[in-house]
Amino acid sequence: MPELPEVETYRRFLDELIVDQTITALEVRDAHVLGTDEDTLRQRLVGQRVTATRRLGKNCFLELGDGSALVLHFGMTGDVGAYRDDHDAPRFTRVALHLATGLRIAFIDPRKFGRIRHAASVESYQQAKKLGPDALDVTAAHLQQKLGSKKMFIKPLLLDQSVTAGLGNWIVDEVLFQAKIHPERRANTLTAKEFKALEQAIQLVLSTAIGHEATYRHFPASFLIHAREWDTSATPGTEQHLFCPRHPKVHIAKSYVGGRATYICPRCQPVPTETE
Repeated sequence: MPELPEVETYRRFLDELIVDQTITALEVRDAHVLGTDEDTLRQRLVGQRVTATRRLGKNCFLELGDGSALVLHFGMTGDVGAYRDDHDAPRFTRVALHLATGLRIAFIDPRKFGRIRHAASVESYQQAKKLGPDALDVTAAHLQQKLGSKKMFIKPLLLDQSVTAGLGNWIVDEVLFQAKIHPERRANTLTAKEFKALEQAIQLVLSTAIGHEATYRHFPASFLIHAREWDTSATPGTEQHLFCPRHPKVHIAKSYVGGRATYICPRCQPVPTETE
């Protein structure tokens, strides 16, 4: 599933191609991915100039000259591409934006779980979807204010998009590993210092992932992601061979927290006591 780092990579790709360009046509090859009906979408897009690209969490936006925005949500398998001629269209292109330059921007989605919709503005979309601040902008103060009184486990709270937009499952595991916090710590037991550690870990993990264009095998050796069960360097089903990058003799433990597969280092992230 495209997570925040992938979507930021898509946004940067689009930013180079589409900003200051005019949309001359909307080509719909599969209306299943439309969250706004085709006629309305065509009426609101054709003739508009794209003034900027933005991202909020896992959502990418093309801001238009009238102040409205085209929202791209990539679901499980969404991607973007560019081409000029029909025969060069990427496989699984569902929608294409034709630009005045002759270039076409493809919304690609093999499984068709992604959605394209029109919004009055980025801010109105954020409000309607009840999205918190983007994870790259989140602060320790915001996290402590939102979570400091909650008795829930910290992992599902960090996955809550109304708290902060853009943190997915593997990212939260990595953040908690880097911050040395167990995913089953109750949020109201975290100290100000630990909320600061969460902020710093979020910045570290996201900036690293974006810097490597979400190519996980290029991440630093100090990252938990290399020890995850589904990593290409690991043989599927061989959890006993997955070790902590800080402690080569300590096995990574797999469990489920809030119904989500969770990986931790028992030494770096000790099990919370009854008072935690």
